[in-house]
Amino acid sequence: MKFALCSSSSELRYPVVEGLPRRTNKNILEPEPSVKVDNFVKKVNAQASNHDTRKLVMSSNLMPQHIQESHVGKKQLEAPGRKLEFVRTLLIDNYDSYTYNIYQELSVINGLPPVVVRNDDLTWKDVCHYLYEENAFDNIVISPGPGSPTCPADIGICLQVLLDCWNVPILGVCLGHQALGYVHGAKVVHASEPVHGRLSEIEHNGCVLFNAIPSGHNSGFKVVRYHSLVIDAESLPDELIPIAWTSSVNALSFIETKESDVASKFADGSFSRKPKNGSYSPSSHSGKVQSERVLMGIMHSSRPHYGVQFHPESVATCHGRQIFKNFRKITEDYWLRSRASFINAQNFPFNARMQMPHVGQLLTDVPKHRQPLNNADGQLYKNANNRSFSGMVDMVNLLHPSITIKDLRLKWKKFKHLAGQVGGARNIFCELFGQDKAENTFWLDSSSIEKRRARFSFMGGKGGALWKQLTFKLSDKSDMALKGSGLLSVQDAQGSIKRSFLEEGFLDFLKKELLSFCYDEKDYEELPFDFHGGYIGYLGYNLKVECGVDSNRHRSETPDACFFFADNLVVVDHRNDDVYILSVDEVCRPWTPWLDDTEQKLLNLKASATGEGKKPTLLALQSSLCQGSFLADKSREAYIEDVDKCLEYIKDGESYELCLTTQMRKRIGDIDSLGLYLHLREKNPAPYAAWLNFSDEDLCICCSSPERFLQLDRNGVLEAKPIKGTVARGATPEEDEQRKLQLQYSEKDQAENLMIVDLLRNDLGRVCEPGSVHVPRLMDVESYATVHTMVSTIRGQKRSDVTAIDCVKAAFPGGSMTGAPKLRSMELLDSIETSSRGIYSGSIGFFSYNQTFDLNIVIRTVVIHEGEASIGAGGAIVALSNPEDEYEEMVLKTRAPAKAVLEFL
Repeated sequence: MKFALCSSSSELRYPVVEGLPRRTNKNILEPEPSVKVDNFVKKVNAQASNHDTRKLVMSSNLMPQHIQESHVGKKQLEAPGRKLEFVRTLLIDNYDSYTYNIYQELSVINGLPPVVVRNDDLTWKDVCHYLYEENAFDNIVISPGPGSPTCPADIGICLQVLLDCWNVPILGVCLGHQALGYVHGAKVVHASEPVHGRLSEIEHNGCVLFNAIPSGHNSGFKVVRYHSLVIDAESLPDELIPIAWTSSVNALSFIETKESDVASKFADGSFSRKPKNGSYSPSSHSGKVQSERVLMGIMHSSRPHYGVQFHPESVATCHGRQIFKNFRKITEDYWLRSRASFINAQNFPFNARMQMPHVGQLLTDVPKHRQPLNNADGQLYKNANNRSFSGMVDMVNLLHPSITIKDLRLKWKKFKHLAGQVGGARNIFCELFGQDKAENTFWLDSSSIEKRRARFSFMGGKGGALWKQLTFKLSDKSDMALKGSGLLSVQDAQGSIKRSFLEEGFLDFLKKELLSFCYDEKDYEELPFDFHGGYIGYLGYNLKVECGVDSNRHRSETPDACFFFADNLVVVDHRNDDVYILSVDEVCRPWTPWLDDTEQKLLNLKASATGEGKKPTLLALQSSLCQGSFLADKSREAYIEDVDKCLEYIKDGESYELCLTTQMRKRIGDIDSLGLYLHLREKNPAPYAAWLNFSDEDLCICCSSPERFLQLDRNGVLEAKPIKGTVARGATPEEDEQRKLQLQYSEKDQAENLMIVDLLRNDLGRVCEPGSVHVPRLMDVESYATVHTMVSTIRGQKRSDVTAIDCVKAAFPGGSMTGAPKLRSMELLDSIETSSRGIYSGSIGFFSYNQTFDLNIVIRTVVIHEGEASIGAGGAIVALSNPEDEYEEMVLKTRAPAKAVLEFL
């Protein structure tokens, strides 16, 4: 059997797996296909498919090294009655944004990462082939997902699997749990209230799925729930046994579950009201409803099939990993009982090899001018000049023969404690790059460095021989096969422009560009930062079509991506007050005088600086166009109506959280854009602020973002820092502290934040080593000039077989700007919002030539394009949202940038 590359563009594509071991037992019968479940009619006579080329998603880091080097068949099958060394899981993804959290857990527990398939990737005949002819899997896990099991488009092949795979252990989570009930005749109904990102204490009946897990009130078994629908416990058929339920009526916030006295709130009188849909009593297993506690788990009476309504994979669920461990034990025990005679003497090699997206055809030898020195991960290469270069083994092999290899070298100088002596980063930028309206300049500006939120600022302008500008605009063609395609313009330092059509999209182009660089790690090993030259610019929100979304309903007025290749740059170390200047060029060219010239300018600036340094004059070009305030794309009434639409989608289970946005605009004519940015950074400093001026596009970006989207450092550590939850600062210290506590203990904001944390864990889980994704900071409150925000930090260790761009594609756009599940939420938001988000909700940052990157979320930003200033803003809509409050929060987020513009004008 072979697992080829997945056809879904939203998935990273993973390895070809040949010769999975077979477990043959002629006594285990292939199930006969059933005909109908309620209104769900199964297509049992599906068209035959070529099983050798069937498209599955084999996810990540395929297996431990000792398994890679041996025969799975031999290790698994050599002795009957022996405990399995690893368990092979088929993980069916219902287009959810938490599936890869389950994937990470199973990878650790099973000893082998699961195979992930979308619920519409396989026909029933395919499933039978892999399960019963190839015996490729030991169990199946059915993921959560948007929608309802009553809708075939939402549940795909899962109902057929649950009904007919009676002899394979199956665990359904959330939507998978509801599907297990529905397929056997139970009703799936609206819950008494939607519960998303909130927790409940759970009581269970002690069945094996909950082995070694406490039960009941104050037991410590608290779980995260994301659902609007439930199985109606009164409708359970005899063959389904209830095994778990909530132990109290009300769901709790994350902070509440950490309070020692929270349990007492629900100790008495919690179950006095009449039962509603989805409730169940734990006092007996007869199916009689006695309270309002919600059914949280079921099992089949004669099949190894289980379901849980809650999310065991959530970061805030207690004992979640134990549930997956118990399911492994269930699987092992089942096969020990059922397959005592399954041993086959043949040994089948498990040939697992990672392949990157869209490049199966690009597996070639190392380019002839670079030969490997060894075979270890992170191996070194030599070029014809006998210089060593760090490279990723698999990545180099993926280079297309047509890609030109660029042999780079770096030269830099350091000036200790110079920044303060010349008036700081502002003076340095204005002196070196502020002339001629600061055309074609960039500044990644850590203007807020309190509490070490950021340390370095990077700045530069039109530079040396390698400098160029990339401008990409998505095609407006309706052909879905070309949904990520578009026109790329490349302008070099001499002003020459080349245009080309990118059928595979901008991110694919950028990946090939980054993979084409050779370099010597020794050039930068003493530098304390990770940007040493490379691409710096922005990714617009509409590039979501290159990351899994089918289409963009609205076309952006600004380019969908713009980047400079920065070969000369200045770096300010705010912590140590040092200044660095760097220049990168190809080995074959002589050095330019830029380093020496820039050094002299800095020394001259030091000599002329006094005190804090001379602040450049801010020049605002007044015009009649500048009068009046910003105009919103949507009125208060229209925005509130959109919030109500979101709440309806959430109630129906279509989404857990929808990040609704809108735009405010103002004609400002010709102004001093740099002066405006300097004013904004003074009034609203932020750790991930940025200035970008693409003068040929008549485009300036003045960004004061407090949010990091994603960072990859030189050690391969990925970090995301999503923000969910924002309140205005108070007018007095007492009021300010009160508002901070109000945010910290807000149930709604905690729910928002937790949902996005689990989403980002999922996104990182697609490209990180199993077991490495963790949350060092959960729901911290950070304070800025105008607002308090709730921030979490998620980290993971990048797998050695994926590139920087693969990491971005796995997570873009940032989940804090979409909601969850991400794909369905973005589709819904496209149908509600009436204009393109453009640059807003995208990312600004750098991609260094050595495969590191750091990107922000574009919020709190003024985009100036063709004489118009626009500010995007919005908020996360969850089940607890109040429409009027959501409107006020949206306005609050525009206040700082809009006020800065109006003050400057």
